[in-house]
Amino acid sequence: YIMEILNKDLRLLLEQGKKVKLHLGSGSSLKTGYYNLDIIRLQGVDIIADMNQPLDLIPDNSVSCVYTQHALEHIKNLQGLMQELSRICCSDAIITIVVPHFSNPYYYSDPTHIRPFGLYSMSYFVNEEDQLFKRKVPAYYTNTRFKLLDTRLFFYRTSLIDRILVPIIRFIVNLNNSTKEIYERRWPWLYPAWQIKYTLRVK
Repeated sequence: YIMEILNKDLRLLLEQGKKVKLHLGSGSSLKTGYYNLDIIRLQGVDIIADMNQPLDLIPDNSVSCVYTQHALEHIKNLQGLMQELSRICCSDAIITIVVPHFSNPYYYSDPTHIRPFGLYSMSYFVNEEDQLFKRKVPAYYTNTRFKLLDTRLFFYRTSLIDRILVPIIRFIVNLNNSTKEIYERRWPWLYPAWQIKYTLRVK
């Protein structure tokens, strides 16, 4: 495995100590305004990197914003990646993570998926006073800490019934943190969620 920064402009910005935005696990779905990172050399990818390994070519405190969508479920070394995000992100950087919810029935069909996610998954990287929910979990996986700003659940809208029900269900479930906990504890197998979105701030 060899990490490589393909984009010359990005290399120059990092050498100059400028802050950049990263899109992790971009694949071919490039994000405007972000430098795109993927393990495969695809058109438009700026950084070749395996997120299971240290992101050694990205300096400390050089990233102001991170976005990743449907990529972290493929990562074996999630604790190591969160450690790296804490290192490369500057203070108050915003990290947005979108991943399949554990009740998503399609999650289990993909043999490259390593782990599903739930409401509390990111709380294990957050001190208790910075966790959102009534149920607190230990922050024992790494010595890095984030502040969890928001966690939101989304639902498929693939049928007529979904298009009618989902706006109501999404509103009720995401009404507050208590309704999210009630949903996940009691109802996810009755009406499964599609994905979960976490917003964190680097401390």
